[in-house]
Amino acid sequence: MSVVIIGGNECMVRKYMDICNEYKCKAKVYPKMARGLKNIGNPDLMVLFTNTVSHKMVRCVLSEAKNLDVKIARCHSSSASALKNILQEYIV
Repeated sequence: MSVVIIGGNECMVRKYMDICNEYKCKAKVYPKMARGLKNIGNPDLMVLFTNTVSHKMVRCVLSEAKNLDVKIARCHSSSASALKNILQEYIV
């Protein structure tokens, strides 16, 4: 399963990837909007940490997810335990 994580803390990127590896998922993490979301591929799940994301990035993510028909999990917190809870919910 592939997961794209949008937002979160830059210092937690490695931790997010390690957590996804524990659940046997491939992960791409975008803590900032650098060049848009052109190279996200076709993920199975998009995790959106809404507390650390700009409104512009939210709109970009939602339109991209609509085009790709991808599940979106929104969470206000960008903690490691929040990501674990999301992965437990969606990977069953």
